[in-house]
Amino acid sequence: MNYGYIRVSAKDQNEARQLAALSGLDIPAGNIYLDKQSGKNFDRPAYQRLLRRLRSGDALYILSIDRLGRDYDEILEQWRIITKKKSADIVVLDFPLLDTRARMEGQDLTGRFMADLVLQILAYVAQKERENIRQRQAEGIAAAKARGVRFGPSRIPMPDEFDGLAEDWRNGIITATEA
Repeated sequence: MNYGYIRVSAKDQNEARQLAALSGLDIPAGNIYLDKQSGKNFDRPAYQRLLRRLRSGDALYILSIDRLGRDYDEILEQWRIITKKKSADIVVLDFPLLDTRARMEGQDLTGRFMADLVLQILAYVAQKERENIRQRQAEGIAAAKARGVRFGPSRIPMPDEFDGLAEDWRNGIITATEA
């Protein structure tokens, strides 16, 4: 059985590019899993459901290794779980060397070594990019604060009748929106 995995880092990001890359493959629509959250770890609901469904002989397609995750050690561990423990294959579409379907009997040691080396390099690059994103974000926030930018919702002054409104809300007389 073929599966696809798509990950974008935030709910407002668009997964269309990854979905388009998977569309020409023999993957049933119900076998494409999507998470909209950070790749910092693998505690993602869709990924965990996908992992539970993978069986020996299945193939998991992803567009690029950083869509799988952005933590070096965890990428290598998940790769091991999928390919060794579950005996499923992984196909990284934008890097054909990372296609475990090619690892058939008789593949030479050099080929396996090169694929493992490339995986480690790409996992490193994925984590390094995550660290760079966090650093740039922190620098941007610090610069904005230095310019006087306030983050979060604007403060609403406490109304004089707050205690009465809170009591009415607790007693079910008014809704929270009305309060």
